[in-house]
Amino acid sequence: MTSPTVGFAGLTHLGLVSAVAVAAKGLRVIGYDPDQDRVRDVAEGRLPVLEPTLDDLARRFRAQLAYTDRVGDLAACDLVYIASDVPTDDRGQSDLSGIASLIEAVIAVLGPSTLLCVLCQVPPGFTRKVPLDPARLYYQVETLVFGRAVERALKPERFIVGCADPGRPLPAAYAAVLGAFGCPILPMRYESAELAKIAINCCLVASVSIANTLADLAERIGADWHEIAPALRLDRRIGPHSYLNPGLGIAGGNLERDLATVLRLSAAAGSEAAVIAAFVENSRVRRDWVLRLIHREVLPRNAAPTFGVLGLAYKENTHSTKNSPALALIANLQAWPIRIYDPAVPADAVNHRALHAAPSALEAARGSDALLIMTPWPEFRALSPADLAAVMSGRVIVDPFRVLDPAALRAAGFSYFTLGAPPLHDAEEV
Repeated sequence: MTSPTVGFAGLTHLGLVSAVAVAAKGLRVIGYDPDQDRVRDVAEGRLPVLEPTLDDLARRFRAQLAYTDRVGDLAACDLVYIASDVPTDDRGQSDLSGIASLIEAVIAVLGPSTLLCVLCQVPPGFTRKVPLDPARLYYQVETLVFGRAVERALKPERFIVGCADPGRPLPAAYAAVLGAFGCPILPMRYESAELAKIAINCCLVASVSIANTLADLAERIGADWHEIAPALRLDRRIGPHSYLNPGLGIAGGNLERDLATVLRLSAAAGSEAAVIAAFVENSRVRRDWVLRLIHREVLPRNAAPTFGVLGLAYKENTHSTKNSPALALIANLQAWPIRIYDPAVPADAVNHRALHAAPSALEAARGSDALLIMTPWPEFRALSPADLAAVMSGRVIVDPFRVLDPAALRAAGFSYFTLGAPPLHDAEEV
């Protein structure tokens, strides 16, 4: 058969990254979104998402890419992905109304043999209810990671495909698209594929929760979790890519949604899920680690501090602030002035009565009694202890993700606090 034309309905993070990745494999891609302004911006190279290398890749393969706000243009496709991001609320509940409307609009214009694949994350049972011939309907698990989405889209570990009949070969057009990536393809029933995505995220949360729990213990008994984690990665039962870095709970929306989905489905099915509830509670407690430290270590020594906050995004290499620990912290620091800087998130994302938006990380540190590094942006690693000492009023660095070198900061006279290790209060302790 000739090379298939692939459509992507929804030009938000998932749809854009996935469309560009398919175009990079040499296939013709039509990207559709009902938002005319968004389509115009994307077509003119102003992408509404931040991902390393995405802009360059979209320019490089622009000849393979077409963008439209006319849903009827998808009729020219052999395969159409439903690829719009699914919004979640503060309780991790998905709003599927937009996805349902998008599916309805796309089905109305599909050709008689065009395949439809739901790529956005939906709960188990959703795909089977889509009103389309099951022989043309598929669900594909997306495993993109904010900040690393392009890398994972171009080099997936495997494709997990939900089918009406997993025993039947995939249609030629769909097989050609997946085959372009040269990775294993795992067909399974719709519900298994939908649950597989949740299972992946639950395993990641389990690793993070274990790391957070034992890192907290390490801080209290004089151990250093960063010395322990490499030993775990060398264990074949755990592995070199395990999520073992301690953090400030889970954020971003996707993991929270999956935990909420498991709790909801388990309650309805009568299944025991206490461990999932424990993950949720662990995340809640870990999110406030910096706030507890401030009340324990900073405020007893200085009742009127100025705080410098580096990072507002929930993680590096993204401008998403969904459930951001930084924003949660700032909401609890209304009584004190703060100076903030994030390379991707504007200051108007913050609601604070005494806010100064700094033009750089060093300027955010200027005049601060305590510097709080809330997002591990790579550029923060270039901050030197001597420069920080020259501009800061105080000598407290709170660095949960160990962006900076503890020994160098201690030698420069700073008190240093990081996840998973005892605090360093003076140079003799290094």
